Amino acid sequence: MKRIRVIPVLLIHHDGLVKSERFKNYRYVGDPVNAVKIFNDKEVDELAIIDISATKEKRRPDIQQIKEIAGEAFMPLSYGGGITSVDEVKEILFNGIEKVIINKSAITTPALITQIAERFGSQSVVVSIDVKKNIWGKYKCYTDNGSHNTDLDPVALAIKCEQLGAGELLINSIDLDGTYKGYDVELLKNICAAVNIPVIACGGAGSVDHFRQAVAEGSASAVAAGSIFVFQRPHNAVLISYPSQEELEEKFYKQI
Repeated sequence: MKRIRVIPVLLIHHDGLVKSERFKNYRYVGDPVNAVKIFNDKEVDELAIIDISATKEKRRPDIQQIKEIAGEAFMPLSYGGGITSVDEVKEILFNGIEKVIINKSAITTPALITQIAERFGSQSVVVSIDVKKNIWGKYKCYTDNGSHNTDLDPVALAIKCEQLGAGELLINSIDLDGTYKGYDVELLKNICAAVNIPVIACGGAGSVDHFRQAVAEGSASAVAAGSIFVFQRPHNAVLISYPSQEELEEKFYKQI
């Protein structure tokens, strides 16, 4: 039975935990530290923490907040948001984070990927690629929390990031974010066929079956999600949750 990482993604916006739909319509869902404590009890595989306002506001990573979150976490953590230098990465890793997630810097300062990989190991750097289809149905990469179209092709960018030393890729579909419609399997297949490093699927998960599709049909190495872990449907009441190991085994691990 194959075991695949199932990773909750926590979005921080102005110190609070939020969830978005298509990278817009932010809804406050609680305190990040309290959410981490709950996920501890759920025995999650890994957590990804992303400060989605840091880059747009030109803020450096909030080290004090990182300390508080890492101090409560019993699982591996990755952190992204506002990272622009190796010194910042050093400080983040020193304070209890296992991996850093870079997004805009991977495009504006691609040498940073190599610098991080050479100093801390490729396993410590994850490149997040946010993707949206344009009006002609072509996939394009976006930065600044989905507000800036770079006009870059995600497959080409994925290949470049691997060549520069990235250890993992986090592929996020802006079009499906927060919709519960499932991952963009076509996008995942295209990227996974082009690279040899792990690809984490993100954006659109609404069920454990969607996890299976991302891996079995999209060839993803891991799955990440937000809404499914912080909202209870059908009314989207805030409730931090995570599938039981029994449910994951029966509906996910055994099906791939």
